[in-house]
Amino acid sequence: MLTATVFTDAPDRPLLLLGASVGTSAETLWGRCAARLHGRYHVVGFDLPGHGRSAAAPAPYTVAALAGEVLALADRLRPGERFGYAGDSIGGAIGLQLLLDAPERVTAAALLCTGAKIGEAGLWAQRAALVRAEGTGAVVAGSAERWFTPEFRDARPEVVAELLGALRATDDESYARACEALAAFDVRDRLPEIAAPVLAVAGAQDRPTPPDGLRLIADTVLNGRLVILDDVAHLAPAESPEVVAFLLDQHFDESRAAGTAVRREVLGAAHVDRATAGTTPFTRDFQDLITRYAWGEIWTRPGLDRRSRSLVTLTALVALGHHEELAMHVRAARATGLSADEIKEVLLQTAIYCGVPAANTAFRVAQRVLDDLAAESVPGVADMP
Repeated sequence: MLTATVFTDAPDRPLLLLGASVGTSAETLWGRCAARLHGRYHVVGFDLPGHGRSAAAPAPYTVAALAGEVLALADRLRPGERFGYAGDSIGGAIGLQLLLDAPERVTAAALLCTGAKIGEAGLWAQRAALVRAEGTGAVVAGSAERWFTPEFRDARPEVVAELLGALRATDDESYARACEALAAFDVRDRLPEIAAPVLAVAGAQDRPTPPDGLRLIADTVLNGRLVILDDVAHLAPAESPEVVAFLLDQHFDESRAAGTAVRREVLGAAHVDRATAGTTPFTRDFQDLITRYAWGEIWTRPGLDRRSRSLVTLTALVALGHHEELAMHVRAARATGLSADEIKEVLLQTAIYCGVPAANTAFRVAQRVLDDLAAESVPGVADMP
């Protein structure tokens, strides 16, 4: 039986389950991130067998068996109800298995620093043999290299020490059996079966599960999205808790998810995903504000269609001289269906009501954007600069 850690006790809110990686615990991996979630969820993490507060594994197990244990945990918490799921590394593998085995139960999933196949079976067998012979202490140094960037190890030694302490405290046989479960895990050919929304989060410096594996997931499931975090290795929730919390809020909170979807459709997925990946603790609240209110409340209102909203937005940006935003929204206007001639008419109108100098600059900005779009030969909005 998996032991649960309740991060946010809100029984009247939707359930969000958090899965940890091999050698960590829910508290050490997810604690700081869970505390930063703004959305309305009942947040519960769980420890793998022999990890954290969970009892040691009494027998070998598979990732599918772990997914079954997670379902049993969900039923103890909310019998028969649907839930959101986020997991790192083997926690992400469990998430994929849940999406395949119980698609009716999982509303959406965030899969971090993971893969549909993780590593090679022979290497996992070697790791299991080493830990059985010498204990988890034998893999601490290597895990420190794989789990964190050098910069993070220098900047946050207390977080590193806490996570490595959880590794040392992990039951040796349970750790070895987790390695063997990963050795047998491979669901690459089943990814097209997954229909629930999937957020794939990769660490750009992750060696165990590099971004290409997350890209495969995002590109192959029916409704996937990839975000790559530049300064992150293998334990994204611990290395970048603020940004991961923001990503989870965007993905699982209904109002934020709606805003994110519209923002990506209008401004372009690549631009929005880059902006999201570049979120910092300083900018996170602002990004959250515009996601919820500009895109989730205003751009989703039924009173005006998107073409009309683009017309209004272009006019306002010309009037206020916001040229960088104007360039972005000229691209967006093409995505919402405005032609180049219609954009020209908007700018001619602003020459009368906002002034010729403002329109003169706006024409230069718009011409540059339209030329770029023509050179890219991509209809609608292209990848943002």
